[in-house]
Amino acid sequence: MCTITLAWQCFEEAPLIVAANRDEFLDRPSEPPAPRDWGRQVIAPQDKEAAGTWIGYNDAGVLVAITNRWTPSQIDGDRSRGLLVRDALGESSADEAMRLVERELDERAYEGFNLVVADSTSALLAEYDGNRRISTLDPGVHVVVNVGADGNYDIPARREADGTQQASNADAVRTALRPEPGESGEEWLDRAATVVGDHEYGVCIHREQFGTRSSSLLYVGEAETRYRYADGPPCETAFEPVEVPFA
Repeated sequence: MCTITLAWQCFEEAPLIVAANRDEFLDRPSEPPAPRDWGRQVIAPQDKEAAGTWIGYNDAGVLVAITNRWTPSQIDGDRSRGLLVRDALGESSADEAMRLVERELDERAYEGFNLVVADSTSALLAEYDGNRRISTLDPGVHVVVNVGADGNYDIPARREADGTQQASNADAVRTALRPEPGESGEEWLDRAATVVGDHEYGVCIHREQFGTRSSSLLYVGEAETRYRYADGPPCETAFEPVEVPFA
């Protein structure tokens, strides 16, 4: 499971703000965010097993983030979904990044996913469960989880109980993170950081071999971009600043 929370064009001073948890097997190795040369200059963590990533931001102002998607039956993929994120981060706009994703789905096989691309002027969601659906996101707060986004869920029968609970959790997160009157983007992100680590909302998870491995907070403002990263579950791990080597 993973959770992407996106405030897009909600705040005049910061068109793009993200709080995202990564859930993964506890023994799968990864590296914290660092500058990467992936076609463009990128700041992103990296999965050491497949060399891709689950979230990143590039020097053209493009965010790409992904969750797995729970599907009715297993979809075999011949390429890591993290490499798809890495490739999309080489593009110069959200629209171009989504076109790359569509071309890849025409040419290669991937397991199910939900993928968000966004910049200051466009935000899009790709949902893939063997069939692809591309939608344009309106200004507002969006919450993406394994069973869908923003109240539009497709819960597979084989994971009905977990999927129903996850949908309920996502709805609770979205309700909690509605922007408040007079709230700044920084204040919203501080609230989001608390919500994604609060077990009441069910998106910071702890299991024997699987759980929330990290959390990313990205603030893309008119004057600067800031990235904070918790290299562990955000309920017990402090967010540390990450240097972003470009505006």
